[in-house]
Amino acid sequence: MSNRPKSPLSRALAPVISLLDDIGTTVTLTLETLFWTLRPPYRLSLLVRAMEFIGVQSIFIISLTGMFSGMVLALQMVHALKGFNQQGLVGGIVVVSLTREISPVFSGLMVTARAGSALAAELGNMRVTEQIDAITTMGVNPIQYLLAPRLVASVLMLPLLCVLYTCIGLFGGYLVAVVLLHIDPGVFFERMRQIANGDDLYMGIVKSAAFGFLISAISTRQGYFASGGARGVGLATTRAVVQSAVAILVANYIITSILTKV
Repeated sequence: MSNRPKSPLSRALAPVISLLDDIGTTVTLTLETLFWTLRPPYRLSLLVRAMEFIGVQSIFIISLTGMFSGMVLALQMVHALKGFNQQGLVGGIVVVSLTREISPVFSGLMVTARAGSALAAELGNMRVTEQIDAITTMGVNPIQYLLAPRLVASVLMLPLLCVLYTCIGLFGGYLVAVVLLHIDPGVFFERMRQIANGDDLYMGIVKSAAFGFLISAISTRQGYFASGGARGVGLATTRAVVQSAVAILVANYIITSILTKV
């Protein structure tokens, strides 16, 4: 076989080809997962277990980040609006910022860091230790058994975590604006009622569901095709976190532009 060095064009296109191949593999595996999700048998116990891992076990980190996000947002807004003598608007700005942008994005990033990395590591370990091959040998489709419950659980739990993030963030914003900085509570809630509407919550829920889909699709793909022992599992986990975070930010802009025009 010839060992001639690759041409400059081949070296320049290699990252692009690798990226397209990675995207194609992820899309193909995700479509196959969706296909097997709709086919029986439906293993509800696996779905509940995945929902508990992705959703319930993320409540603490979501609550913690939501609290401090709302607090710092209110603090910044009060000081920024003080120069215009419009501190009363802080309630409306906090609720809109949380529901439309901060809650879905930060919830997605936190779940990526906690659950997405764990999904990739778990599946990667199962792959390199041949547990997935053993599942196939027993006549069980590994995609339906391992990937489908995780995908459905992510889509279901991310919107709930987003709503929780928003509620905790509003509480944190109230503490800073009203309790610490003495904004009138009546004005705070009235501006929330005037500025926020159902479309804001709708956008946040749509975004978080899409982010949950992306997190599961990317993380399970990286873990499912991991190779190379412990080092390969570590690389797959790192790629899952980085790619999921980038996908969340890109999808956030796309969904925002679409829903804003609608």
